[in-house]
Amino acid sequence: MSDEAPVRFDTKIAVLLREDLETWQRLNVTAFLVSGLGTQLPEVIGDPYEDADGVGYLPMFRQPVLVFEGTKETLTTAHARVLSRALPRALFTSDLFTTGNDRDNRAAVRAVSTDGLDLVGIAVYGPRNAVDKVMKGARMHP
Repeated sequence: MSDEAPVRFDTKIAVLLREDLETWQRLNVTAFLVSGLGTQLPEVIGDPYEDADGVGYLPMFRQPVLVFEGTKETLTTAHARVLSRALPRALFTSDLFTTGNDRDNRAAVRAVSTDGLDLVGIAVYGPRNAVDKVMKGARMHP
């Protein structure tokens, strides 16, 4: 056991899901949302893993991902907040449940104005306080 103090990050990764999603949708949306963060923000990715037998594994986020849920209105408010703060973000709309590939996903989002997006999930990364303000009104996912 280590006597070192626990690591406290000055940044936060958070996912906000709409509360009316089916379980499979929650898992799928979360996986898609967080996949975008590591591609654009290399600082969120830790070092590769290796087990005691020397078998290597891919690196993962260096910090926890907090998952929240809220109403459609909570998502709309959080989306406006994340945009006003210009934080790195990813989104998932209800239209993406009907597409089957990245090209069609991007076209579905591109076809709708910002105010008209039917959000079912967003992910955000940034300073702890800023992310906390974006997630205000959401509750931790059970």
